Order: sequence, then C-alpha cells, then structure tokens
Amino acid sequence: MLTIYLKSYNKIIRNADVKLFDDLGYDDILWIDMVNPSVKEKRAVEEFMEINLQTQQQMEEIESSSRYSETEKAVFCNTNFLVSTDSGFVVEPVSFVVSEGVLISERNTELKTFAEAAKKLQINYRLYPTGFHILVSVLEVRIDLDADMVESISRHVAQLSRHISLEGTIDKEILKRITSLQDNNMVLRENIFDRQRVLSGVMRSDRFPNDIYPRLTMMLKDVASLLSHADFSLDRLDYLQDTAMGLINIEQNTITKLFTIVSVFFLPATLIASIYGMNFDRIPGAHLKYGFELTIVFIVLMSAIIYVILRRKKWL
Repeated sequence: MLTIYLKSYNKIIRNADVKLFDDLGYDDILWIDMVNPSVKEKRAVEEFMEINLQTQQQMEEIESSSRYSETEKAVFCNTNFLVSTDSGFVVEPVSFVVSEGVLISERNTELKTFAEAAKKLQINYRLYPTGFHILVSVLEVRIDLDADMVESISRHVAQLSRHISLEGTIDKEILKRITSLQDNNMVLRENIFDRQRVLSGVMRSDRFPNDIYPRLTMMLKDVASLLSHADFSLDRLDYLQDTAMGLINIEQNTITKLFTIVSVFFLPATLIASIYGMNFDRIPGAHLKYGFELTIVFIVLMSAIIYVILRRKKWL
C-alpha cells in the first residue's frame, strides 16, 4: 500500500496509484509511506526518486554502518520497531530514506507510531516543512512508545515483587513470569539501543536542518534515560530471581529437615523392632510372659526420649 503526503495543506492520498508520480514533482511531495509494497510500487518510487531503496536484508542488518548511512543523493536509516503481543514483542524492521527533502518510509505491517506521526502532521503541517522533520517526528513518537513499554515492564515487575512478598511461596508460574519479563526487557533494551545508534548517526550528519539538532539532543537524553530504566528493571528481575531461588531452597531444606527428623524419631523403634524380629532360637526376653508389651513400652519410651531431645535442641 502506498500513501502520499503532499505539501498542500491536509492533502493525503491513501492507496495511491503509482501513475500519480507522472504528474508530481519533488516539491509537491513531503512523505511517501509504503506498507508491504508490491514490486511495482517499490520500482515506481525508485524511478521517481532516482534512488535504490533498501532490500529486506539491508533493513535487517545490525551493523552500525547499516543502521545509518549517507550517499550523495540520500540519507538512509534502518531501525526496528516493536509490536506488543500476548507472548511478548515482535520486531518489525523499518527503513527510512530522505532524498530531495522527501521522506520515504517502508515497513511490512501497520504500526501505531506512523499513525500517531501522521496525526501530528495533519494537525500542523507548518511544523514539518521537509522530510527530515517528519523523520525526527516519527522517531520522537517511537521513543514515547518505547517509554510506555519500559514503564509497563516496570509495573509488571513491581506487581510480581509485591506478589512474592505477600505470598512468600514460589511456584513454576512465578519463575516463568520472571523469565518472560527478563526476555521482554532485554529485547526492549536492544531495540532502544538500536534507536540510540540511529540518532547518533543523525547527530553526526550535516544534512539535517539546524532547527532539528536541539530536538535530537533531547531525544538522545530521553533514550539514555530509557536505557537506565531498562537496566534497573533487569537488575530488579535478577534480584527477584535470586529471591525466588532462595525461597525454593528454603522450602526444600524445610522438607529435607522434616524427613530427617522423622527418620531420627523412629530410628530407635525401628532398631528395637528389627532386633526382636530376628530368627534366632535364643533372644533375650523373647520368652517373657509380657515380652511383647515390654517391647512396646520400651519403643514408646525411646521415642519419647528422642522427642524430648529434639524439642530441647529446638529442632521441632
């Protein structure tokens, strides 16, 4: 799908036909947004802008040189956006190209970031005279959404911490939640770090309008704050995991202690019963009239002595 944002006030052509490029020039267009474009649409944009767009493989490259680069005619930015799902985050690569003051964005799915950026553009076109300004606006919106994701993970970590404190017991589901939050937090942190690399590349460029650089400085500070917050959440999750493992060890030690005490408690009785259960012709006391009763009394007496000893040592 192709969406063209014209420089005329509040003029947007959605599901645009590639034939429109025959009647338009660079000065007429502000932003060309492509969502899962067809080969025909992509080729038409390349011919109109006289540049080669990024391939899917180039969009997904992780090297610094692939995240931000410049040529004589264009500026290329590749970054990843996250989409929240029930099972975690899905990474969606996005490519930006700015050439002749026109922003070209390409992605494979609809993203909330672009809807928010388009809404801001429609509210006040005068704040976005070039494609460079729109690119920075899209990144600003994305950073705000990243901040929401960081805060969401932080809230989940706080809820999990309170649950562990109140319940005092750990089960398999708690450990799964901790692991899931750790995975999501690491994916989010990597994504924010990717944004930092792109912004650093933009800051080193001299192709952007001068009024953009103060905004970029603030965005880099925001990204650094998000990275610190994500690191704090990761440290807190490590602490919760250590706490959970400690509680599990305590529970296991308690069970082991209980079995050990029970074994010691019945050990004298077992020993006496074993002796009098031997198959010998002569066992002392075996022919007594009340031998069975005396053996039971002796077993109970020894068990009582063991009980008193354990109580005095505060093992029971």
